[in-house]
Amino acid sequence: MANPHPAAAACWARFLAAANLEGGRYTVASFGDSAALADELLALVLSGRKRATASLARDYRRTDSQPFPTVGDYIVWLDGSGRPRCITRTTSVTVRSLAEVDEQFAWDEGEGDRTRAWWLAAHRNYFTRQAEREGFAMHDDIETVFERFGLVWVACDSAGS
Repeated sequence: MANPHPAAAACWARFLAAANLEGGRYTVASFGDSAALADELLALVLSGRKRATASLARDYRRTDSQPFPTVGDYIVWLDGSGRPRCITRTTSVTVRSLAEVDEQFAWDEGEGDRTRAWWLAAHRNYFTRQAEREGFAMHDDIETVFERFGLVWVACDSAGS
């Protein structure tokens, strides 16, 4: 798949060669809404603590959006400076309201104290910032994509990426 991010495409090509794969769907993404948050959350992935992420379903309905996540997809994750650092593979995708997050998902996302209460407060805050930037109404019933993943490749920095 062609990708406008050359370093991510190079990371993807190295992964395919090392894993002896011929292809697959991948996207390029970063966590959060700032370089610091991208680095913080990526560090949780690299440490093994973070194995899930949440986004708003509305984000995938725009004409310029990433494709809706599906099981088996790969994601090349960028750090806060835009460098590819690892690749994950989606293992499950569920869509439900924000308030329907459960304790296990909050734990799997690996942030804060890993409780549902902490997760819900943090994500309400994050999605409220997004709503203010983009001009939509934020509420607890907003359709949310709950995605779990496994870390499959961490050698993105080799060979000069």
